[in-house]
Amino acid sequence: MNIILVTVGKTDVQWVKEGLDLYTSRLKHYVPFSVTEIPELKKVSALTKQQIKEKEGELILKQVAQGDVLLLLDEHGREFRSLEFAEFMEKQLAAGGRNLIFVIGGAYGFSDAVYARAQGKISLSKMTFSHQMVRTIFAEQLYRAFTILKGEPYHHE
Repeated sequence: MNIILVTVGKTDVQWVKEGLDLYTSRLKHYVPFSVTEIPELKKVSALTKQQIKEKEGELILKQVAQGDVLLLLDEHGREFRSLEFAEFMEKQLAAGGRNLIFVIGGAYGFSDAVYARAQGKISLSKMTFSHQMVRTIFAEQLYRAFTILKGEPYHHE
């Protein structure tokens, strides 16, 4: 199973990019992991928020094949403790075969079509983080989950 993090927009904050690169390289020891950046829309000043969400949604859904599991990083999603997230990931991996795609949406969230296609929503916190920061925070939590599953000493509890 491949794990893919899909983001809207490039990672252009240098320290965020460095953190994301660090955890991406660490994750590759456990699972095939990649990041797909969907370019931000151009000339959006004439579009409504809904139109922006719909256009971004079309681009997101192009990244998802029929057998893939789509999980959205969304403020209204399920919150996990790190051990719970590790268990969740273990179940996802046991389901086998399909790509597991996590998506960080654009500034206005997701379109109805993306919500309808998704199998779940995950919230990283009740706090709001920038879309840039969420990339590194999520990659670190994913790495932490794998170290928990392997019984490695990264996580202390």
